Amino acid sequence: MIRPLACLLIALLPAPLLARDSLGMFATWGAFRDPTVPRCYAIAIAEPSTQRRDFQPYMDVGTWPRRNLRGVVHFRLSRKVAPGTRIVLQAGGQRLELKGGGESDAWAADRRMDAAIVAAMRSATELTVFARGTDGRGFSNTWKLVGAATAMDAAAIGCARLR
Repeated sequence: MIRPLACLLIALLPAPLLARDSLGMFATWGAFRDPTVPRCYAIAIAEPSTQRRDFQPYMDVGTWPRRNLRGVVHFRLSRKVAPGTRIVLQAGGQRLELKGGGESDAWAADRRMDAAIVAAMRSATELTVFARGTDGRGFSNTWKLVGAATAMDAAAIGCARLR
């Protein structure tokens, strides 16, 4: 089952990401290293949905050792988000409001929130992001978190010697 998921994940990634070093697949989560930047990240696509999608949703947790950034959480949502809409993450009993960036991207508001999301990912079984699309309709994207902690750890180790 892991090989088809790996192929699907790789097929859905933008072409420049294909040149990265694979650090492993962990359930539906992959870990990659880009030594040219340098950066490392754990990434997964959202669960399938019957809802309309403008984009293939994914989330990633990145590390940039030269910038001293670790555990930076990013979401590419499935729909264009209406300007000024609330983007809410729910995981492990926590509800956090994300900030939008671009037409379908969402980020933690600050490094403390990044850390809270990563901590929730280590103990929760799934994570869901809720938003309102430009058509005024609500939508959500859900990620299963099995393998997320291992992928995040692999990404962190992958960048431990990159400076």
